[in-house]
Amino acid sequence: MKKNKKHFLVTGGSGFIGSAISKLLIDKGHKVTIFDDNSRGNLKKIFPIKNKIKFIYGDIRNYKKLNRALHNVDAVIHLAYINGTKYFYTKPVLILDIAVKGIINVLEACKNNNIKELYLASSSEVYQTPDKIPTSEKETLKIPDIYNPRYSYGGGKILTELMGIHYGKKYFKKLIIFRPHNVYGPNMGYEHVVPEFIKRFKKLKNKKFKIQGTGNEIRSFIYIEDFIKAFDLLLKKGKHLNIYNIGTLEKIKIKNLALLMSKIFKRKIKFKKNPLQKGGTKIRVPNIDKIKDLGFKQEFKLAKGLKKLINI
Repeated sequence: MKKNKKHFLVTGGSGFIGSAISKLLIDKGHKVTIFDDNSRGNLKKIFPIKNKIKFIYGDIRNYKKLNRALHNVDAVIHLAYINGTKYFYTKPVLILDIAVKGIINVLEACKNNNIKELYLASSSEVYQTPDKIPTSEKETLKIPDIYNPRYSYGGGKILTELMGIHYGKKYFKKLIIFRPHNVYGPNMGYEHVVPEFIKRFKKLKNKKFKIQGTGNEIRSFIYIEDFIKAFDLLLKKGKHLNIYNIGTLEKIKIKNLALLMSKIFKRKIKFKKNPLQKGGTKIRVPNIDKIKDLGFKQEFKLAKGLKKLINI
């Protein structure tokens, strides 16, 4: 390997965020191996770079295969998980199985292969209903109702962070946790609000547009290109055992998100409201002081990012 160039293994690397990170690494001259079972990812997402990477088909719960994949690897980026809100409610056992076995296998395989650099993907879901808005990395992590299947996702991420920090103290020289907040962009699937709305607009036959809750629920969104710039800063400047929110302060009500998109699609809509799923959060906006201190600046305001995405 060239000086300062590394061999990265990216679990879940054929997914939406994983494929974007893999492209970043290739563009920076690093060697990349993707470890993924493609249960939700798609090799088409990494098509522009697939000839420049090594792909290993594997389940993160298979320790032996993961351990072999980590031979001669310098750093690991662990993204393999099950995302999409509907799965939180319908597949809690699978989510927890992948969360628990996945983080244990990643940590043990890194130890066994003497890998000292690890980046762990967490989520804004660990905050659930935060006490402070914008919400900093010091916010108390929560599982409000252990019986609600929704919290299988956030609970799995909390466990990932807990194990990561304490293994990090003992076995790693650089362990960083990052918490993405509503990343959107091309090829992300339809289990998230922005692509779900796009799909509805494309199929809209009348003015009725379905939304969950009152529409007054608030989120902030970050375009994938801005997310990748922020992640690149973590690679360069992120500090050992630190946690970083990656998102924006540009908050918007979900009904206003739909109205903004309706203008881009040039369609008039009337809202058809549905109950908010139990455990749904009314507001989530990150404090991004830490990532801004590393040099992050938002380039894609929401309107700009949506126009680019919809016109692709």
